[in-house]
Amino acid sequence: MNKVFYGLIAATLLFSSCGTKQADLIVYHGKVYTVNNNFDTVQAFAVKDGKILATGSDEEIRKTYKATTEIDAQGKAVYPGLIDAHAHFYRYGLGLQTAELKETTSWKAVLDKLTDFAKTHPDGWLIGRGWDQNDWPDQAFPDKTELDKLFPNRPVFLTRIDGHAAIVNQRALDAAGIKKSFILTGGDIADKNGVPTGLLIDNAVALVADKIPKPDQKTTEKALLDAQAMCFGVGLTTVDECGIDAPMIDVIKQMQNKDALKMRLYLMLSDDKANYDYLFKTGAIKTDRLNVRAFKVYADGALGSRGASLLQPYTDMPGKSGFLLSNPKHFEEVATMINKHGFQMCTHAIGDSANRTILKIYNTVLSSKNDKRWRIEHAQVIAPSDFNLFGKTSVVPSVQPTHATSDMYWAGERLGTQRLKGAYAYKQLLEQNGWIPLGTDFPVEDINPMFTFYAATARKDAKNYPSGGFQPENALTKEEALRGMTIWAAKANFEEKEKGSLEKGKLADFVILDTDIMTTAPGNILKTRVLKTYVNGEKVYEKK
Repeated sequence: MNKVFYGLIAATLLFSSCGTKQADLIVYHGKVYTVNNNFDTVQAFAVKDGKILATGSDEEIRKTYKATTEIDAQGKAVYPGLIDAHAHFYRYGLGLQTAELKETTSWKAVLDKLTDFAKTHPDGWLIGRGWDQNDWPDQAFPDKTELDKLFPNRPVFLTRIDGHAAIVNQRALDAAGIKKSFILTGGDIADKNGVPTGLLIDNAVALVADKIPKPDQKTTEKALLDAQAMCFGVGLTTVDECGIDAPMIDVIKQMQNKDALKMRLYLMLSDDKANYDYLFKTGAIKTDRLNVRAFKVYADGALGSRGASLLQPYTDMPGKSGFLLSNPKHFEEVATMINKHGFQMCTHAIGDSANRTILKIYNTVLSSKNDKRWRIEHAQVIAPSDFNLFGKTSVVPSVQPTHATSDMYWAGERLGTQRLKGAYAYKQLLEQNGWIPLGTDFPVEDINPMFTFYAATARKDAKNYPSGGFQPENALTKEEALRGMTIWAAKANFEEKEKGSLEKGKLADFVILDTDIMTTAPGNILKTRVLKTYVNGEKVYEKK
């Protein structure tokens, strides 16, 4: 009798064992937003070899799979790993090694911060970034007078928050050989009676920036790792690096191969002959953590520094319309060349004139609807008659919602009431193709994607201003915003079949938040924090 009894138990265990599949990781008791086509939510999913095995209820997953590691999500919201469709990953990391000037309230505050930074960084160039004169009581651009007094023997280089302007001292001008103001294409050396004031706009910035010694290997690697840590801490698992040079590819590959750099990166190479020669020769580069198949081109400057190219003069400066950074012929030649070699073109365009110029070139080269996913980065100010040029040839508007809530205080002064209606028009842009990728443009804006989500849906700043939202007709729904930060951002990178949603066969990149941003009151979104971030099923961040 006992032999029969134990035999039945053994047979049952053997049968159960045969019916249970092995996984590396099971996540259960969560509210899992799969972001699949139906936008389904489930309780659990299983992971093996860095990919999703299955999703379903707690009972289904735990009955079908057993795993060496299980995570009780404790009812918290679980999302696909967040993707920033437009950022400057390496520049952000380098910025962490320099003076942080964001949110300074005056030029004096900038000087005070710089003086403190110089005490702990006594040698070499004094570099800072992030000032914005639009946040100061006196919104006039600064000049180099005080910098020359404080730092007469040390070159100083301070970039504006958008990277399209810089203030430098005389020592920096001397290093670049700039003795007097002169005319250059797509840039401006501000002057007083022909003498440079230290303010450089757009292409003029590079005249001095190119003289700054390049970071050594140690600094470069630290910058990348520091940027990665910050990204994981806010739930980002893929970042689009918008504009980098080919030599950085090898640095990134080496760090990824050593498993030091775990961040997935979509790299756009800068508009430079050496970069074109490199990628046309090697062909697209694709691993599970690195994707290089695009080029980043700049059409114009930024609205805040009045470098954005407008069809009509600035409302607050009637004699100025901004400028293109290159001759239109250059953009035509580049577009034709990129198309011929089968790569993606991604062009920075802010002003309505810049957007029209690039859209017309894209439409000529692409000629009809297609799946080449050429992008316009920012697509910030669009003339009413030009919106259809996106959908006509499947051009992807890649936008950053926090630009709207950062610029809304002064954008109307630059553009006027009528022109402003076509600015930051994300809903109108979404309607062109039925999808839209979202990013931050960090370090220009805050790295935290919760700011992106809130700005896209509420169209308000962190202080709940304005009460009705800025141009609320162009707000996105919560579902649209989440898709824009996950599956649509993946699609903009040709990666929607491998990431951007939690579905069978896709990469196990996911994030657990302490608040369900899809159901919480708008006021709680910016308070939301990341509890855990996973890449390939591996925990890369946990809130302490």
